[in-house]
Amino acid sequence: MKTTGTLPPEGSGTALHYSHPLPVRQWPITLVLAVACTGLAIAWFGDSKSGLLTKAGLLTVGGSLLLAAVLRLLLPEVGMLAVRSRFTDISVLSFLGAVIVLLTLVTQPDPWLHLSVLDNIGQLIGRRHY
Repeated sequence: MKTTGTLPPEGSGTALHYSHPLPVRQWPITLVLAVACTGLAIAWFGDSKSGLLTKAGLLTVGGSLLLAAVLRLLLPEVGMLAVRSRFTDISVLSFLGAVIVLLTLVTQPDPWLHLSVLDNIGQLIGRRHY
């Protein structure tokens, strides 16, 4: 059996009419990429000693993925932000965004979120079973 063509994902039409320039027609992905690049720039140029700007930048990157999930959920047409089915896109973007935000919040030194399960994780990992 040979595949002769594939259908585009649901909601992959341009967000605005073709009379607008490309970045404006594709404003959802343009917005998400702008926020993600801003977060990467903040993290890259952040002060490595305090880690405050690095964490803020990584939270911005995670937030950009969560923003993409919200846009994919709420907008009927999102252009190039649609990759797979709506459910798959929202699930993957939400999961990755939440993981980045959670890992950033518990990162040492001086975590912003304290999870008691992580207190002895080094001992649990280092424990050898013979």
